[in-house]
Amino acid sequence: MQNGYSFRKAGLADKDQLKSLGIKAYGQYENVLGPEHWTKMFTSLNDEAKLIELINCSTTFVCEHEGKIVGRIHLIGKGNPWDIFQADWAYTRMLGIDPAHSGNGIAKKLTLLCLEEAKKNNEKILALHTSEFMDAARHIYESLGFKIRKEIEPRFAKRYWLYTLDLN
Repeated sequence: MQNGYSFRKAGLADKDQLKSLGIKAYGQYENVLGPEHWTKMFTSLNDEAKLIELINCSTTFVCEHEGKIVGRIHLIGKGNPWDIFQADWAYTRMLGIDPAHSGNGIAKKLTLLCLEEAKKNNEKILALHTSEFMDAARHIYESLGFKIRKEIEPRFAKRYWLYTLDLN
């Protein structure tokens, strides 16, 4: 990719950078969420045990620039139901881009890497969820063919939608 960005799979050795990036990427929504909900999100993003569990159960793709991780996404294969995701679906979690690097196509490329990996693994459905305050992400997902399956229960007092893409 142009501008010195590179992409790779990540692992536990990257957990500190992944945690810092998560806080930085989602920190841009602090004012939208308000103090109470931001505190909940921050606590979750800062939970190292949850991050280790997520890394261990997923294929994690990252984008690097000048040796630092500036983008991330996790692909969880079927057989790992969670919250709103069915057992026979693959799904993505925690797409996050360092705000200083947004607008460079990183989120789209990371999502495409997940799509390619899911197809390679013979997944049938790829799912994700996103919210009303993540306009750029929704635009990317819809441009790649994801469709809103349904509105789900609010999180952090915001509207969220479940998206799916048929990989057949």
